[in-house]
Amino acid sequence: MTKNYNLQSPAKPELMLPAGNLDCLKTAFLYGADSVYVGAPAMSLRARTKFPIDDLYQGFKIARSHEKKIYFALNIFSKNSDMERLNQSAELIEDMRPDGIIVSDPGVFIYLKNRLPDIPLHISTQANVCSSLTAKFWQSLGAKMCVLGRETTFLQSLQIKQEVPNLKFEIFVHGAMCISYSGRCLMSAFMANRSANAGQCAHSCRWKYKSKLVLTEELRPQENLEMFEDERGSYIMNSKDLCLMPKLDKILAAQFNALKIEGRTKSPYYTAQTARVYRNAIDDYFLNPQTWSYKPYMDELQTLQNRGYTLGFFDGQPDEYAQDYEDTASKSDWRNAGYIINSSEDFLEIEICHKLKKGDRVQVLTPFKFKPIDITIDQIYDNLNKCFVDNISAGKPKQSVKIFAKNLEIFPKHTVMRIKIS
Repeated sequence: MTKNYNLQSPAKPELMLPAGNLDCLKTAFLYGADSVYVGAPAMSLRARTKFPIDDLYQGFKIARSHEKKIYFALNIFSKNSDMERLNQSAELIEDMRPDGIIVSDPGVFIYLKNRLPDIPLHISTQANVCSSLTAKFWQSLGAKMCVLGRETTFLQSLQIKQEVPNLKFEIFVHGAMCISYSGRCLMSAFMANRSANAGQCAHSCRWKYKSKLVLTEELRPQENLEMFEDERGSYIMNSKDLCLMPKLDKILAAQFNALKIEGRTKSPYYTAQTARVYRNAIDDYFLNPQTWSYKPYMDELQTLQNRGYTLGFFDGQPDEYAQDYEDTASKSDWRNAGYIINSSEDFLEIEICHKLKKGDRVQVLTPFKFKPIDITIDQIYDNLNKCFVDNISAGKPKQSVKIFAKNLEIFPKHTVMRIKIS
């Protein structure tokens, strides 16, 4: 018999965004994130991110000045060879004083608990917490927050939350899903010598495979069993992206303490769009939960580059529609046009990320209102070559331009823009 869980009197959860670099951190806060999670490359699952120590210190100052929270990810599974770096990371954390440390390894947990007893310890999704038994184990060690494994269904999450009432809980609501168990994967390390559990995943599960295999049973050597793929089988491990926006009202009513967005290697554009959509969705729900609908927010999330969306394990075991067997291409026809560097009533100065031409219609995703602002480009000024041009492409080094249009507004630095490609 299903228990009747109390879903009354919801409290607004913390919206937590990834910050793989300083620009992402600034963008996350600009677009409404309550907190971000960061990490030093050597000791977190962020080996591919670019967050130098000096930038980390600046990020902490920004968080404090805006009364935002910042968490330090130290969720690698340790080896003896990591001990020196672990000690260095502890010294860095002690100096920075984050709002919490995200940990997976029990040994690292005990080390940090003894070394930094005043800093709260949070349990990473990498720890695969999918039961109240496991949650109680971490609570008994002193954990303050637990990120539930993405393999946990909503009803299971409610049960865990009820049975461990004095532990805070956090769930992932958006981001990439992979074939492995809560992200613990050896495939990339085996095939590309890049460990997913050290933040260097090569996404081997997304590669296109061609297979033809013959199995022979030991006692029937003459009976060959041929395994082969049909025309749909090339991307057999390619999960769609997690998106729980259609279930957000249930999640908010359940009073989880934090909602987490995945994307530690994603761009500031991804950070801005996911932050603004979930920020607006959460705030609008609390203004009027009776009339709230997920559809306008889902329409906006569809504009992000994505592999198609799935509810993952929310309702139970995912079916075959949670995978995309055809390709790994994005389902969206919108792209990042650029980031605003400076603005006036006459022009927008932007760092471009996509080809632009005169007459293009772009949209500004302002942090101050949910509806995008349409702009038609009248003129383009190339800052590098100091001349007006009819079109310009993004490239390296980063290219900045001034675009002129009618009736422009003033936008803050790091505001993002998008363009439709078809």
